[in-house]
Parts: sequence; C-alpha cells; structure tokens
Amino acid sequence: GSGKTTIINAVAGLLRPDEAEITLDGEALHHLPPHKRRVGYVFQDGRLFPHLTVAENLTYGARVRRLPLTEFDRIVELLGIGALLQRRPAALSGGEKSRVAIGRALLSGPRILLMDEPFAALDEARKVEILPYVEALRDSFNLPILYVSHALPEVARLATTIAVIDAGRLVAIGLAAEVLSDPATAPMLGLRDAGAILTARIEAQEADGLTRLASPAGPLWLPRVAGGVGQSVRVRISAQDVILAVERPHGLSALNVLPATVLALIEGEGPGAMVQLDLGGQRLLARVTRRSALALGLAPGQPVFAIVKSVSVARGDIGDLTFSSGG
Repeated sequence: GSGKTTIINAVAGLLRPDEAEITLDGEALHHLPPHKRRVGYVFQDGRLFPHLTVAENLTYGARVRRLPLTEFDRIVELLGIGALLQRRPAALSGGEKSRVAIGRALLSGPRILLMDEPFAALDEARKVEILPYVEALRDSFNLPILYVSHALPEVARLATTIAVIDAGRLVAIGLAAEVLSDPATAPMLGLRDAGAILTARIEAQEADGLTRLASPAGPLWLPRVAGGVGQSVRVRISAQDVILAVERPHGLSALNVLPATVLALIEGEGPGAMVQLDLGGQRLLARVTRRSALALGLAPGQPVFAIVKSVSVARGDIGDLTFSSGG
C-alpha cells in the first residue's frame, strides 16, 4: 500500500499520473504510449498465454514488434529453460513459469526491465531456486532493472541501489549496503527483517561442510557456499542474529566472532535498540534490548565483538557478487 506498484505502472505507461516526469537515459517517457516505451514487464503471476507453448510465449513480444531473435539461445540457456520449450504453462512449476516470464520480457527488446514482486507467489524453496537466475540476468545484460519487492532477503541479495517508499513518498535512497545498514531506515523496512550485507570472498571449502570466507573483519564460517575459491559473495546477516560482547568471548559454540566498533545506537519505541557497527569499513546491524545496551555501556566509538552463529545465515541470504556493488 505504499505506492510501489503505482510507480512501476507509471513507468510502464499503464497509468497516467496527474504530474510526473519519467526519463530513461535522458529521454522523456511520460509523453509516450506504453507500446513505444520499450519496457519489459514481469508481473507477480507471470501472465503466460495458456494456449501457447513456452517457445511461443518467449517469442510473442518479439514477433509483435517484429524484432530479430538473436538473443533467443543465450536467454534460454541463461534461464535454464531449454527443456521446457515445447511445454504449455499448465505443465510448468511456479519457478519455471517465472523464468519463462522473465525470458519473454527480455526477448521483447526492452530498454528497461520492470519486475513487480515477481516471486511473491513462490514458496521459499522456489525463491532460492530462481534467485541465481535473476543474479545471472543482472550480471549478464547491460539493462537497468526496476525491481519492486517488500521481501528484504530478495532485495539484499539482488539490489545495487535501494529506494524506500513509505505512504507514497521517497524516504531513503542509496547504495544497498548503505541503506540496509542504516539504523534509521530499519523501522521502515521492518525490524524483524532488518539486516545488513557484508561483502566477502570464498577462501576455502572445509572438509566438514563449512565454507571459510575472508571478510574485512576476519574469517567468517558458513554452511557450504556454492562457488569456487576466490569468488566474491555478499552475505545478508539479520540484525536479530547478531550478539554483542564487550570482551572476546570464550567457550562458545558460535564460530564467528568479529571485532567491530559501535558507530551509532538508536533506541526504538519499545524495549529494543538498533546498533550500527563498523567491521573493517563495512557496516553491520545488531538488534539488542535497551537493557543490554545500557548494561554493556554501548556508545559510539566503543570496541565490541559481534557474534554470529554460522547456521543463522540461510542459503537464500548468500548471493553472487560478480558485479560492482556500487552499480
């Protein structure tokens, strides 16, 4: 209800706002009818044509616009849908339908791709399955993507820049790492889902099933992370999964004890407080009670240790980082 879909529909030309300026690469779009804006739109429910095969769905937009299908094989391979081409939508899973819908939008020759909560109807397992395909899309095409979602794990994994909309107004915008680690935006994003992203590099695949990552704050051990040694990843760590200590703890089952410095502390309306931490130049959030903050004497500039359980980081919270995080 904040206006996310309204904005994306205005960009697509599906509604005409009373007052707006919409530009893409310096060209005004708000005066153009939808079919001349060259936008690809992926809806929540896919909206595939049930009477057409996957191949016919994929090429529909290109045929209408009389565009060459030079990217067909590349997109089919990228999305892993080669085995589905002769099927009809009724024979596809939810994740497969989503991938076909993305392929159809890409093959329509868009200048921008609009995605309106494209995975809202999928369960968590299907989301984890399909997100790598969207990451590959993001990294393989020189195509701006306007991605609408209220699911923070998706946003943290995919976004390079985040705009936070509240009651129809833009309340925050910036690089993903900066917005997600800002304690002032946490209440708007949802305290239960609040969390920051760390950039790390795969350093070793351990024999016991853990992956050792190198981060600016030191080594980070997580359950097996897909990828080769040297590959960069970004890891979303939920604020409620971070425990703070003023001295390095001993005798803990938690493997990840990261030295940090308190940057800011913002108390909420209830019993909680959000603490922003600096870990070697990267930002992390910790959600603690005000009582704990007082007992530890937390204040800006104070050195602390951030403790993160390895198993608290889900597979869906780890994303590939082959692109520039500031892009």
